[in-house]
Amino acid sequence: MFFLSLIEHTLRLPPHLLDLPLNEAIKGELESLFLDKVIANLGLCISVYDIRSIDGGFVFPGDGASTYTVEFRLVMFRPFVGEIITAKLKESDANGLQLSLGFFDDIYIPVHLMPNPCHCEPDPENKSQVIWIWDYQEQKFPIDGLDEIRFQVQSVSYPPIPVEQPKESKPFAPMVIMGSLDYDGLGPVSWW
Repeated sequence: MFFLSLIEHTLRLPPHLLDLPLNEAIKGELESLFLDKVIANLGLCISVYDIRSIDGGFVFPGDGASTYTVEFRLVMFRPFVGEIITAKLKESDANGLQLSLGFFDDIYIPVHLMPNPCHCEPDPENKSQVIWIWDYQEQKFPIDGLDEIRFQVQSVSYPPIPVEQPKESKPFAPMVIMGSLDYDGLGPVSWW
């Protein structure tokens, strides 16, 4: 789920940061550039783990800022396919569920990956949502968001950035996780 990724980056350090110790100033700039951002095929950046090397310190004519080549490691979030993760229900509709880990919300469980047989009913407390119910041996097991939900990662994708987006659409998600509840031990933890 979490791993270290080694990156080399050419970093422009603004002049107002030059009074700070070099490592501290560079770490602050790296955090402002990478933290909470998705890097395609690497995942979501959680933290700057360490700085391996700093080279350069060149000042280009007419710039005033020094430029460094920095090699550093980032703590990245990218679950692997088949991994079992526990999350909270964020939203449910006729298309399936949206789950949240607290720091990452683009986890979807589509209808075809829900427990089988399963159906949805309108939520009496929230008219815009539905409650999914798993029918098992003449008993009904609701997915109502009271418990944490255990799911299995089916895919991690990095959609291309859209040129234009309709005004009514959801915000663009640079990393999307598709999950499944259709296996033993998956679903709300109270089921098991």
